[in-house]
Amino acid sequence: CRREWLLTFRPNPALLYPVSLLFSWSPFRFLLRGIVWGRQRLSVVSRAWKVKLIGEGADDAGGSEDLVLCSLDVQSEDLVLCPDRFLLNPAALSKDHMVQFRFLGILMAVAIRTKKPLDLHLAPWVWKQLCSMPLGEPDLEEVDLLTFRTLQGILHLENSGITEENFHVMIPLDSFVAHSADGRLVPVGPGGQNISLNFSNRTEYVERALQYRLHEMDSQVASVREGTAPPVSVETLKKLVRYRDIAESHQLVAWFWQSLEEFTNEERVLFLRFVSGRSRLPSNPADMTQKFQIIKVDRPVNGLPTAQTCFFLLRLPPYTSQVVLAERLRYSIHNCPSIDMDNYMLTHNTEPLETSDTEDLKGVAVKWAPRALQIYSSGHC
Repeated sequence: CRREWLLTFRPNPALLYPVSLLFSWSPFRFLLRGIVWGRQRLSVVSRAWKVKLIGEGADDAGGSEDLVLCSLDVQSEDLVLCPDRFLLNPAALSKDHMVQFRFLGILMAVAIRTKKPLDLHLAPWVWKQLCSMPLGEPDLEEVDLLTFRTLQGILHLENSGITEENFHVMIPLDSFVAHSADGRLVPVGPGGQNISLNFSNRTEYVERALQYRLHEMDSQVASVREGTAPPVSVETLKKLVRYRDIAESHQLVAWFWQSLEEFTNEERVLFLRFVSGRSRLPSNPADMTQKFQIIKVDRPVNGLPTAQTCFFLLRLPPYTSQVVLAERLRYSIHNCPSIDMDNYMLTHNTEPLETSDTEDLKGVAVKWAPRALQIYSSGHC
């Protein structure tokens, strides 16, 4: 059955941190005026938002509807596509839809923050995607048995009596198209509607159809995930930065910011863990008690950067180009994800490299570099 998103967002300029919502799809559409939260409210774990109901006297820290009723509304027939469990609607691709999927992620995050379970009957398919777990044929079989059996029937024609001569008579498809989760007939792959399906290319068709079905909700899932964990903002980092022994106008600084902007959000999360031990930044930079420090150090050209998580500090040696800086930074964030790497290196026939930076390394667990590399890898505390 097809479900459509009708949730609309409406800003409230009178609020310091406005995010207000009008739930047009809710049974309480004439009562629930808006859900508003800000930095002051979220600083109290038990009070994630404040709800005001028109025509009623209820005025509660969590709202008289509460998260449970919100989650029931989310699963109304106006929201998502469902068999016996709910899936995200792959046809909801507009900018407004993405904002609304992001709100679903925010709702989940607020439920975790306030320790209020949501009554969300999502298919395991959705939870696996939210956890970045790969999907496979068994997942399609679970949510759409008819499509799964159809694809398997086209692929395995042994003992079926279907031959190259009667293929088009027995198989009711004449091109590379398949039914999506919401029942639409869509091309599988670029120009699929113009590719003729026949006995000899049926394997390719099944592979394409399977890949389409396993990834048709990727955009929606990405928006939900963004709501649960907002992307790392380079602009926010720039507001937090303090430069030491290097000017803001230095070429090295420009190369560094250019590299971060080119990183994917996953890489920025790894970078943030590398320099601070955290994986997220607050939406309001004023909530950060530490400055992000960048120091230029006198070390061999094109070496690996180092970090001290206790001090939110990144040390950059000189580099010959932005490309080299980005490559060295990527190597460090992917290969030095935690302090526990210290013991790993110590148990793999490694030895510490000499460094003159003894004052800054006081009380810091320094990373060790493999003997084969003979380079100073990274430091954390």
